[in-house]
Amino acid sequence: MGSFSIWHWLIVLLVVVLIFGTKKLRNLGTDLGGAVKGFKDGMKTEEDKSPKSEIPPSAGQTIEGEARKETTTRT
Repeated sequence: MGSFSIWHWLIVLLVVVLIFGTKKLRNLGTDLGGAVKGFKDGMKTEEDKSPKSEIPPSAGQTIEGEARKETTTRT
């Protein structure tokens, strides 16, 4: 008695489509998706939004380069 069968849900879906129409439901879905996307963007911190300048190497990755000694001059 507490759960609905698939036929109950199909009838409810049919009634909703008949009442609101497919265009209005599509617009509602688009608006809802935009709101969720805006909420996710708003929850990001400034650190998450800025691109990382240095990407750490993966395990086992070889990095080629040259090591130089830094010299300072005093005048």
